[in-house]
Order: sequence, then C-alpha cells, then structure tokens
Amino acid sequence: MDNEYDIANEGGLDFPLGDDEVASCIDAVLAHEGVERPCMVSVSVVSDERIREVNAEWRDVDAPTDVVSLECERPDDPDLAPGEPCELGDIVLAPAYIAAQAARFGTTAADECRLLLVHGTLHLLGHDHLVEEEAVAMEALEDKILSAMPTDGTLGHVVITRHRTEVD
Repeated sequence: MDNEYDIANEGGLDFPLGDDEVASCIDAVLAHEGVERPCMVSVSVVSDERIREVNAEWRDVDAPTDVVSLECERPDDPDLAPGEPCELGDIVLAPAYIAAQAARFGTTAADECRLLLVHGTLHLLGHDHLVEEEAVAMEALEDKILSAMPTDGTLGHVVITRHRTEVD
C-alpha cells in the first residue's frame, strides 16, 4: 500500500519523531485495521496556541490539547472509485503539550507521540472514546498496535482516562 503523507512542522518546533517514523506509526494502524486502499494523511506539528485554536474551532473546546484529528473520507466510502486514494484526514499534534503530558505519565515525548499518532489515526478511521465501551475498545486497539511497534521501552499500558474527552 502506497500511503501519502504531508508532514508539516509549523515554526520548526522540537518534535521527537522523524517523518519516516510518523509515517510508520500511521501505516501500522492502517495495516492493523485492514485498510487496503491507499490513504493520504496530513500531519501538522503546531504550537500550544495553534492547537488551542484548532480545538476551539473544530471541537468547541477553548483549550490546548495533545492531538486533534479531522476526518475527511473513510477508506470504505462507496463513492470512491476502486483504487482511488482516500483523503483520510488531518492529525494535528502539539509537541510542547505532549512533552509535558509525557512527564506526567512517566513516558517519553517520543513514546507519547507514537501513542497519539496511533490514537489520532484510529479517530480518522471512526473510532472514538466518548462512552466507556468505546473507550475500552479504543484503548485495547491502541495497546495492541503499540505493542507491535518498537518504542524506547517506557510506553506501557494505555490508561483509558488519558484520552477521554476534556468535556464531560
């Protein structure tokens, strides 16, 4: 499968993963979920202020966060011609927020970014965690995908409450 990635780091922010590893994280999710159609995904690395703006605009939450996923198309969309690439969507990451979060959870910024790329890609594929059952299922998928990926060894079991909606 030949997926395409548009990876942009607004302002040259410190980000612990290279473009190849970003693509590998997303590829791992797509492979695990059985996506055979080529997909296009954009990944933006932004400041805390910029992700706050994105979060406010798209989720009506006026606060910074770690990741926001903006879904465009689904790979199983019947309107897509056979073999036509799917514009899966956008993943927006805030590395300063992620680094602080990693310190709180005892992981590394790199492992936290891997988790959030998996998490964000699962959102693009329609997974969510707004109710307990969905959160448990999404957590299990994250754990399974991450356990098959090489990390620096500090990323353990994904705690459900880490990725519940900020608005309860």
